[in-house]
Parts: sequence; C-alpha cells; structure tokens
Amino acid sequence: MTDAIDTTAASALPEHLRTALADAAEWQLPLYEDLHRHPELSMREARTRSVIEGKLRELGYEVQEIGGGVVGVLKNGEGRTVLMRADFDGLPVKEATGLDYASTDTQVDDAGAVQPVMHACGHDTHVTAALGAASVLADNREDWSGTYIALFQPGEEIAAGARSMVEDGLVGKVPAPDVCLGQHVLATPVSGRVALTAGPAMSSAVSMRIVVHGAGSHGSMPHLSVDPVVLASAIVTRIQTLVAREIAPGDFGVVTVGSLHAGTSANIIPDRATMQLNFRAYDEHVLDQLVEGVERIVRAECEAARSPREPEFDLFHRFPLTDNDEQVTARVREAMIAQLGDERVEHMDPVTASEDFSTIPDAFGAPYCYWGFGGFVEGRETFPNHSPFFAPDPQPTLSTGTEAALTAILSMLAADGEDGTEG
Repeated sequence: MTDAIDTTAASALPEHLRTALADAAEWQLPLYEDLHRHPELSMREARTRSVIEGKLRELGYEVQEIGGGVVGVLKNGEGRTVLMRADFDGLPVKEATGLDYASTDTQVDDAGAVQPVMHACGHDTHVTAALGAASVLADNREDWSGTYIALFQPGEEIAAGARSMVEDGLVGKVPAPDVCLGQHVLATPVSGRVALTAGPAMSSAVSMRIVVHGAGSHGSMPHLSVDPVVLASAIVTRIQTLVAREIAPGDFGVVTVGSLHAGTSANIIPDRATMQLNFRAYDEHVLDQLVEGVERIVRAECEAARSPREPEFDLFHRFPLTDNDEQVTARVREAMIAQLGDERVEHMDPVTASEDFSTIPDAFGAPYCYWGFGGFVEGRETFPNHSPFFAPDPQPTLSTGTEAALTAILSMLAADGEDGTEG
C-alpha cells in the first residue's frame, strides 16, 4: 500500500447492509452445520472445495481452483483490490461435543490410516463467515468500488495450503491485492466480540524430527550397548536450557518435545530413538536460534554417548510469523469500532499458536491484518482450539465473524472510487 491509511473516516454500515447481513444468516446456519458434519483432512478437502465453488458461482464470482484452494474474483469498477482469506481443512480428532450436527466422518490419511475428522479449529466458521461477506458484497455493489478477491485455502493445519496455492501460480492468476485480510475464531474474547493487534499476532513455528542412534543389547548387558533412551533423555533435559539461558528474557520462545519413541520391549535396549519437537517464536531469528541450539546439543550429546552414527534431522510444518501492518490494522480497528462499538473491539495479546495465512500476502508483497473473533458466549465453559470439545456457539459467532469481515473489507473498498487514503 503506497498511500497512508486514513483512520478517521470510518463509519458504521448503513441499515440496508445490516439487513443484508441478517438475510445471509438464514442460509449461513444450515451451511455451517453441513460443513461441521463433513470436515476433511488437510489437502484432501474435495467436498468442501465443491461446496465453496458452488456458492461463489451462484453469487456471480469468477471462480478458479488454485493449488487445492478456491478463489473467487468480483470486479466492480475502479479502486483498491482487497483479498480476504478463509481456511477450510479439518483435523484428525474424534469429536466429543455431543452436537446434533457433530461429525462422525472418517478419512484415510497420507499414511493409509483411517482417521476420525473434526472441525476442531473452527475453520467451518471461517468459511461460513467469508461466504456471508462475499454474498453481501455481490448483492450490494453500489456500496463499494474496486476488486474483491475471496480466497479459500486448504491445508492450513499442516502449513501446506498457502504454499500450495502460491506454488500453483496464485500471484499470476489473480489481480494483485493492495491489502489482505483474515480472521480466526478463538476461545477468547467472548462470542460477539473481536480482538486485534498491530505487529506480531501469531507466532512463527516449525517442527523437527530427530533420530539418534545407539547400539542395541540385552537389557541385562547395558555395558555392551550405546543406550539411545538415556541419550534421548539427556537431550530432552539439556534443551530446556535454550529458552532459560540462551534466549533474552524479553524474547518469546518455546521448545516442546511432543513425542519420544524408542524400543518395543522391557528387556531390550534398542538401537535408536525418535523424537519430535515443536518450536515457537515471535521473531524468525529467535526461531532459527532455537533450532540451531537443538541441533548443537543433539550432536554434542551423541558424541558424548559414543553414538555410532550421526543424528538425523528433518524440519517440517514451518509456519511464518503473522505480523500485522500498523496502518492497515489501525484502519480495520477504527472501522470495527464504528460498526461494532468500542466495547466489542478488544486488544488481542499475541497468540502462541501459528498460521500460514501470511504466506499469501507475503507472496504479493501486500500488507495485511489478521484478527480473532470469539466463539463462546459469556458464562459458558470454553475449550481451546483442537480440543475434541471445541464447539463454538453458532450465534452470535457466525454473525460477528461475517460482520467483522464485511466491515474490514468495506473499510478498504470505499464507494465511488474513494479509497480512504490521504497524502
């Protein structure tokens, strides 16, 4: 964005757009329940993609599939180009919500195993809200000017979908956006409210698989072995010092050992141990420092233990930092306050979870804003994303997500070619 964002021109949506939002809510609820009943694993979302395509075509969008995702483009005269992204994959989680529309579906994963599938991260709400906003925009073109891009992305949970769309030529296949927007349903704030912040909003992350090698032996003869269980245990203990002693106290960093597997029997010392780690940071340099530190510690411990082979390292599921643009975020915040009221727009502390959303605006070189909206009504027991009990209250969650999306989009797509910029 080359022009400064004018944060003083925000105003509430006119009455006819509020009515349009209410009308959209009538078809959104059954759509949401259908999506929730039939989640699909990352990069295997054929049914969901078909549902999204059908709705976008019905609304008059130019639709194309790109990298497993769906993009709808609506051109409406001169003005900015704005992209709004929603993700649509589910998780290999067995649903325990007890909802009438709970998922009982299963799906075969990449390893050939049959997995239960659940929308345990709320991506069904993202799709429903984004389609609602797309509908209001399509039916009320006199209220805005420019080009709107409705982008629906697969594979967010494994950090594959945004990259897949970019690698399939997204940048050359759609108009270049001046600004990109996105949102996520969360356990906080309460349903009916939104929260946002400029700067780091969600952490960067990467996972690592490590194999350390030993020499197997009978459990009664440990002196003839190089015990990879002891070796792996020493590594787990030692890497706890990385955040405590190598990262500056004011910096955020997390190193988690989520899996450690070795051996099959109580009386056999195995010849290897496999560990899986996860790293989080709000600074890419800190993330790289943590990864380098683990590799250094693993190599040193292997040498100390007389490991017969070099350790093996495999990095996977890398998520970029979500770092909201200050000017875009200020514009979105003012628009949301004007529409929702100051009491419904909260500050969002940076979230330690991660997203691959920013891969898309980064590919275009576009600034962006990514915010959260609440999923649980006040007073109700809440559950975190990825829990088998994660079940957002449909209302006012869906209406708030739709209203927030529409408000943010229209704050960048002013009518009559007025783009809301100054200087």
